[in-house]
Amino acid sequence: MFQGLFQPMHLLVILILALVIFGPGKLPELGNSLGKAIRGFKKSMEEPEKEPENHSASSRIENKKQ
Repeated sequence: MFQGLFQPMHLLVILILALVIFGPGKLPELGNSLGKAIRGFKKSMEEPEKEPENHSASSRIENKKQ
C-alpha cells in the first residue's frame, strides 16, 4: 500500500515545500518541538501505567466508611 512512498525525490520536495512555507527561521523550532513530542510519546509508551492519585484517595475514603 505504501511501497515507494518516501523516495529520496519525494523527501526533497517535502523539504523544499516546508522551507518555502515556514521559512528558514522557523524550521529549527519546528524540528525541536517535533523531536520533544516524539520523545515524550516514546517515554509514555515505555513507562508502565500508573494508578491515578484520585482513585487511590477515593478508595481509602470508601474503606473508612465501611
